[in-house]
Amino acid sequence: MDGVKAAKRRKITDKSVPNALAQLPEFAEDSHMYQSLLEMEKRLDWTMNRKKVEVQDALARNPTTARTLRLFLSHTVSGQLWQTGEAGAEGVNFETGQGIPAWSLKVEGRLLELPNQRARDRVSPRKFSTLIKRMIVELDRDPTLYPDGNVIEWPRGPTVQQPLDGFTVRRTGDQPTKVRLIIYLEQTPEQYKVASDLGNVLGIKEESRIGIIQAMWNYIKIHGLQDKTDRRRIRADDYLRPIFGGEGIMFHQLPELVNRYLMPPDPVVIYYTINPAQIPPERPSAWDIEVKMEDTSLKNRIMVTVQSSKDSTSDLTKLDDEIALLSQSLHNSHTKRQFLQSFARDPANFIQTWLASQSRDLESVLGSGPSEGATIRAEELRRSDFFRLPWVEEAVAVHEGLRLASRGMQ
Repeated sequence: MDGVKAAKRRKITDKSVPNALAQLPEFAEDSHMYQSLLEMEKRLDWTMNRKKVEVQDALARNPTTARTLRLFLSHTVSGQLWQTGEAGAEGVNFETGQGIPAWSLKVEGRLLELPNQRARDRVSPRKFSTLIKRMIVELDRDPTLYPDGNVIEWPRGPTVQQPLDGFTVRRTGDQPTKVRLIIYLEQTPEQYKVASDLGNVLGIKEESRIGIIQAMWNYIKIHGLQDKTDRRRIRADDYLRPIFGGEGIMFHQLPELVNRYLMPPDPVVIYYTINPAQIPPERPSAWDIEVKMEDTSLKNRIMVTVQSSKDSTSDLTKLDDEIALLSQSLHNSHTKRQFLQSFARDPANFIQTWLASQSRDLESVLGSGPSEGATIRAEELRRSDFFRLPWVEEAVAVHEGLRLASRGMQ
């Protein structure tokens, strides 16, 4: 009986309409519409599964986007001659530093908001310090007057640091100073500068490692450089021959080959001039820098879509189960209809045919029959006492269990 229980627990998936029922004139139109819906559902399921795989692949690769980092440079001055007048030298306190001519350079940065972004998709912008790996401020001053503090470096430490919106550099002096700001960006994915030998062939100067390998593979496919006999081998053309160092390489050697032509990207260099003898500008100077980073907004939208897709999938599964049950009920009703129609047309012949069928089934259950020696004779089957024997009830139960199990598997 375990087979019967397993068959009852087995999920019914057949949603087709019986062919004999579909061919009846009164059901032909509805059956055709239903079959068309089933075909459309198959195509839709295939499309949804393909898109689901694409979404999962996109989540695994962390979607990226290019954002604009706006950098602001400004300065303020204090204790300058034009601020204190002729009596300024008398109020100088060398112990506290009050009254000594000085200036302060302020470096700030923020990400610009995306245009036409919905309010619910907005997330807290990253701080300026999280967008740079290292920053160097070089001051072009007279080393005889200002021997120390002309190079200031901010490296991101291995430990967790408090994110900052900007940095301030304060120095004493009243002479014009040229500032050279060098910024090494923190980008996702990591960007690399491509050597000119390979960059001229692929037409790229800076890209991620995966992007460069993909560009290399696209070049190979466009120019048909994959060997037709051994698909693992890549043949070199006139442009790739100096890079390959021969007539070809194996496919698995492409990443190693590309790595030889990758270099750290060039830093962002900005020049700024501080003239303490003049009033500082009211507005800071600004520069826009492109930064590649993880697209958190798109990732959040994809996650919401995936979550809603799971809920929809659960609802669709319930509807599919209901349709399958109704289809199974239609099959059962069609079988009963055929049974009753056959009985109505010729009751006597139907009963004889049915009894003969049951007799054959009983012989099959008992493991006997004409081919196996006919251990049960026809005379015994005609006697009612034969069907009251103790083993008959068990044999019928086993037969019905096997029949129901086979029907459930179909």
